[in-house]
Amino acid sequence: MATFLYRLGRFSYRRRGIVLIIWLAVLGLAGIGAATLAGNTSGGFSMPGTESQEARDHLAEVDPVANPGGAMARVVFVAPDGQTLATEQNAALVGAVVLQLNDLDKVAYATDPFSTGAVSGGGNYAYSQVAYEVEGLELGDADHDALEAALTPAREAGLTVEVGGDALQAIPETGVAEVLGVGIAAIVLIITFGSLVAAGLPLLTALIGIGVGVAGITTASGFIDLNSNTTILALMLGLAVCIDYALFIVSRYRHELKVREDGEEAAGYAVGTAGSAVVFAGLTVVIALAGLSIIRIPLLVAMGLAAAATVAISVLVALTLLPALLGFAGRRILPRRERKNTERPERTPMGEKWARFVVRFRVPVLILSLLGLGVLAVPAADLRLALPDDGMATADTTQRKAYDLITEGFGPGVNGPLVVVVDGADSTDPMAAATEIGARIGGLGEGVIVTPPRPAPDGTTVLLTVIPSSAPTDEATTDLVHAIRDARDGIRDDTGAVISVTGLTAMNIDISQKMYDALLPYLAIVVGLAFLLLMLVFRSILVPLKAALGFLLSVAATFGAVVAVYQWGWLDTVFNVDEPGPIMSLLPILLVGILFGLAMDYQVFLVTRMREDYVHGAGARDAVVTGFRHGARVVVAAAIIMISVFGGFIFADESLIRSIGFALAFGVLVDAFVVRMTIVPAVMALLGRSAWWLPRWLARILPNVDVEGEKLSRTLAAPERETVGAGAR
Repeated sequence: MATFLYRLGRFSYRRRGIVLIIWLAVLGLAGIGAATLAGNTSGGFSMPGTESQEARDHLAEVDPVANPGGAMARVVFVAPDGQTLATEQNAALVGAVVLQLNDLDKVAYATDPFSTGAVSGGGNYAYSQVAYEVEGLELGDADHDALEAALTPAREAGLTVEVGGDALQAIPETGVAEVLGVGIAAIVLIITFGSLVAAGLPLLTALIGIGVGVAGITTASGFIDLNSNTTILALMLGLAVCIDYALFIVSRYRHELKVREDGEEAAGYAVGTAGSAVVFAGLTVVIALAGLSIIRIPLLVAMGLAAAATVAISVLVALTLLPALLGFAGRRILPRRERKNTERPERTPMGEKWARFVVRFRVPVLILSLLGLGVLAVPAADLRLALPDDGMATADTTQRKAYDLITEGFGPGVNGPLVVVVDGADSTDPMAAATEIGARIGGLGEGVIVTPPRPAPDGTTVLLTVIPSSAPTDEATTDLVHAIRDARDGIRDDTGAVISVTGLTAMNIDISQKMYDALLPYLAIVVGLAFLLLMLVFRSILVPLKAALGFLLSVAATFGAVVAVYQWGWLDTVFNVDEPGPIMSLLPILLVGILFGLAMDYQVFLVTRMREDYVHGAGARDAVVTGFRHGARVVVAAAIIMISVFGGFIFADESLIRSIGFALAFGVLVDAFVVRMTIVPAVMALLGRSAWWLPRWLARILPNVDVEGEKLSRTLAAPERETVGAGAR
């Protein structure tokens, strides 16, 4: 591989004009596709194979008018102090709003609270359910403005009117904080390289790489259903790895340029060695992201494949476009003092000092590191998963105000009602069966309310609305859903009817359970595949095993930090946590997939250089120090850049993006500085030569991919030996 990449690097350097034109053409075509073929992204998602999804699909078939499948808005009315909504004036205001809501474009229906009984006992609170024919992200500013305009007369007349639900959902946008992360990355690059040209190349390749990737995803949205967060995730990850991979190759190129003088040769050797590490680092990320497909959740499959494609593009950019740009930069890639060959006193790098310290005190360093990660991981034992609702929105938003008003007027359970679908096809009297089922469900928990049964148009399906006494994300609500489902067999035996539970709250519970069930199998498959890949890279059993175990430590510590901040509310004002609560159901799977790939990046970047020095004759412990010295500066810069890029998303508008940004930034911090730069060299020093042990039979089976460039060095040295031999003769 190193030889092939060496030739690719030389070709791209030599034919830099053609390579640049090709990439600009690809970017242009992707941009044209995004501008002309893009479709709408989705804010919701389905969960095939779950009871709640199957019941929802069945309900959409038998009662499509009542269940249009689009966005929902809940308009809450509160009477002024000392009044009720039952007065003639206030009732007329509510009625006028409902009439206007029913006339809005894309609205399927808006319920009258006085007809549906959605008025509190004291008459002070009421709410109307507004069902749209399209999803929330398909509603534009004009639709939001029309909704607000319909509420204005009642507000001006003295009623308090707030709106909740996903009808107010907006497309996530990139904000100032994310741009600030890129700015910090630029500063780190300038400090690392001491050259504006060298600092600018990783950023330029990142812009082109993520431009192609994001434009491609946008184009694909015209043909397949994509979630609104797909592009943001691809942007977040693509930006980080593009800069990372370019940083690694540019750093090696600068080193080779000082040794070899010839720019084309230096570019070839940099791509052949550092580029090999980039290929395998990228492969681990792609495996981790593409592995999300095994969970069979359409949302995660689309997000994972889109991000994996963006990472693959980042690798191609680093291997082809970057050496071409190095050709344009020439020796300007070096700091001015090095171009002028100004001698500077040799100083021991901080990376080498740290490596020598870790190697010398490897046992206490290892014990302290493990204890620290163990303490950080403690909160992870309390991890609870859920989907965000209006109760987790910012306190000053109308969604959060509507949620709180519903809780005050009707109780927390009204914010997350359950829908029990009674299939009475095998029952002699579906309505009588539904009435009996409603009575049973009402007795399953204190304060549980079941509304009168409502028949669907097909004549055999009956709907029951169950109002829990607890909030949608409370464990008591989850227990109620399980209790209803556990009573299914007895109900079927007694009434002949089959029941299923659906609604947003039930879907939330099913999603969380499916995520829990999928986490360990996904982790095993991804880590197993990556273990085999790393065995190819390092030709060792213990090094890949150590890499995998170190990743598990990083994940445990990161989960602990996420629970402490987002679930327990520690440092909530610092990290923009509006309302502590359960962790997003999608976060653990996404965190494992993304963080694993990034962790393996640092493992490959650091340890391949250690192996390269070991293969070329250094002692096992000396190779740890020298390899660390060469790779530490780059890994530190890459980690700071990733932390900056991911950290910028902590202040995004979307709660999922905020939590992913924090988790990835913290995960990179722990994995890079504690696991890869502390625990790894300590363990490598303890293992000594044993770290590179590989059974002979396995060494014969495994192909030698030559990541460290040993074969490349011999190939390049052969002509020189022949020339020397000919001269001697």
